[in-house]
Amino acid sequence: MKQISIEYHKTPFGEFIIGSFENKLCLLDFRYRKKRETIDKRLKSTLKAIYVEQTSAVIKECKKQLDEYFSMNRKEFDIPLLLVGSDFQKSVWDALLKIPYGKTSSYLELSNNIGNEKAVRAVANANGANCIAIIVPCHRVIGSDGSLTGYAGGLDLKKKLLELENNLFN
Repeated sequence: MKQISIEYHKTPFGEFIIGSFENKLCLLDFRYRKKRETIDKRLKSTLKAIYVEQTSAVIKECKKQLDEYFSMNRKEFDIPLLLVGSDFQKSVWDALLKIPYGKTSSYLELSNNIGNEKAVRAVANANGANCIAIIVPCHRVIGSDGSLTGYAGGLDLKKKLLELENNLFN
């Protein structure tokens, strides 16, 4: 059976589960999120693999870059990603990757960016299914009225991440 290497990583912004598969990052998620079981099941069944608690070069690099981001020494990540989901979900996650550091977008803007302005609810659901937090920046998506809306890590954390990015260190 193939293996997804996983490791847990505590940060000032919460505890993460980080996973790599075939030298790509496939998981960077909140260890204690509500949809933990659903996400894990999707990854394991799609990749036909099991979780094994062990490190990898990708996990080590992810931890390093994540720590640099949280300490305001990194704005962009350069880790090979493996996005595991439906074609629609991947199109939404690709659109998320285009939202620049320190900027936000709305679900409606994201729907327009993928060429489907009627898919606002589906875009929101794909956003919620994202399992590569921070790097695929779903925390940068807010309501059309500027309100903070659902986030797997909780709204307090979403607010902290947006504040971190809005300090726009140079």
